Amino acid sequence: MDVIEELEHRRNQARAGGGERRIQSQHSKGKLTARERISALLDPGSFEEYDMFVQHRCTDFGMDETRFSGDGVVTGWGTINGRVVYVFAKDFTVFGGSLSEAHAEKIIKIQDMALRNRAPVIGLFDAGGARIQEGVAALAGYGEVFARNVRASGVIPQISVIMGPCAGGDVYSPAMTDFIFMVRDTSYMFVTGPDVVKTVTNETVTAEELGGARVHTTKSSIADKAFDNDIEALLEVRRLIDFLPASNTDALPEIACTDDVLGQDDSLDTIVPANPNQPYDMREIVLKTLDDGDFYELQGSFAQNIITGFGRIEGAPVGIVANQPMVLAGVLDSDASRKAARFVRFCDCFNIPLVTFVDVPGFLPGTSQEYGGLIKHGAKLLYAFAEATVPKITVITRKSYGGAYVVMSSKHIGGDITYAWPSAEIAVMGSKGAAEILYRHELGDPEKVAGRIADYEERFANPFVAAERGFIDDVILPHSTRRRVARGLRLLKSKTVDIPCKKHDNIPL
Repeated sequence: MDVIEELEHRRNQARAGGGERRIQSQHSKGKLTARERISALLDPGSFEEYDMFVQHRCTDFGMDETRFSGDGVVTGWGTINGRVVYVFAKDFTVFGGSLSEAHAEKIIKIQDMALRNRAPVIGLFDAGGARIQEGVAALAGYGEVFARNVRASGVIPQISVIMGPCAGGDVYSPAMTDFIFMVRDTSYMFVTGPDVVKTVTNETVTAEELGGARVHTTKSSIADKAFDNDIEALLEVRRLIDFLPASNTDALPEIACTDDVLGQDDSLDTIVPANPNQPYDMREIVLKTLDDGDFYELQGSFAQNIITGFGRIEGAPVGIVANQPMVLAGVLDSDASRKAARFVRFCDCFNIPLVTFVDVPGFLPGTSQEYGGLIKHGAKLLYAFAEATVPKITVITRKSYGGAYVVMSSKHIGGDITYAWPSAEIAVMGSKGAAEILYRHELGDPEKVAGRIADYEERFANPFVAAERGFIDDVILPHSTRRRVARGLRLLKSKTVDIPCKKHDNIPL
């Protein structure tokens, strides 16, 4: 066999992974193989594979008799809509995708190349954790991968897609990346599996109940989105990449805008109900502000009282943070604060402007919130907005009460432009609560109290007191929101901020 034939033979062996039987087993579970996933993720014909012939070096426990080219992970680079990305995909057909020393070295090489060349890195996870036969060598490999996750954080986007098991040490690399996607019914994440849980705590739980996509998108907030199958998940990663710059020093990916920003949507003038206690859907305002109503929402099933995600205005990406009056009246609680804070910090890392829509009656009261650390969690969102140096535009649509008014990207913590609709109410608290505190000695006279509430409403249930002090830049008509936000973003393109020299900040974790 000459060298050309040998090369082709070895390539075919590597592409076959763990063999036809294991590939069929993968398909029978509704899952694609590692190479099929990469093919669906990247532009056709763009994938260039590295380290196809790498094999493990373990000789213990009979491992020297079982070797596969590639050693359970496929690595390389390609393009998504013409833009370079680096990718690694764990191959469950080879040793269950478990991580060995050689396997880790392949991932590390891709991470290093992505950081040097300033391009996003995408990891596709489908693996059973560390390779037990290699012991500490495998654990050392995990440590090297983790260290590079941290080094790349805030420099290049890092995206993880969980497409099968992801357990033990495997979970910590995705946890340190910017976004985590999961596939319903076939993927799960946990530090310790159901058997260990049963042994230690005597709880009986399935893998799905312990760490499935539903758990991590609704309860833990570990995952940002969940999808019904591998193809849908990979197509949504392609869509996400379109909103992100290649690195923290690259320009934002702009596209041609065909949606006129000079037009007006008169339906916004009547969207806020006359009754201040009646909800409305803030998502409708978001959609009517963005180009073509195209909104890429993140963590939509978790802390639904706040909305986060990406869109475009005049073709350029923006990050959206918005209170949702339809859920808990849009109040801020611990979960909403953490969710929004992480999103704000990502946008600031990658120079994505922030547009914030405010309708917030305050922070959620109660012992469960206070015992759960609401003070520190609320401070995370305050800190994130205050720390962010990207352009920040705030639109107050209705209630903006108390400390939550300050936290939601107000002028006082560095908001660049703050608009208010005529329906905006900016005060320490609602009229009824304020009147009952200010005039508590009159509580025995319902007529007097009603009069005091009406007086307080007349004084504060409008945006003009704040506007008189310059805390609101302008009171705008709702139908002009898209145009005014677009003009503000144009103005702020050249924004610069001087920050004190420091090693790094100390956000209240």
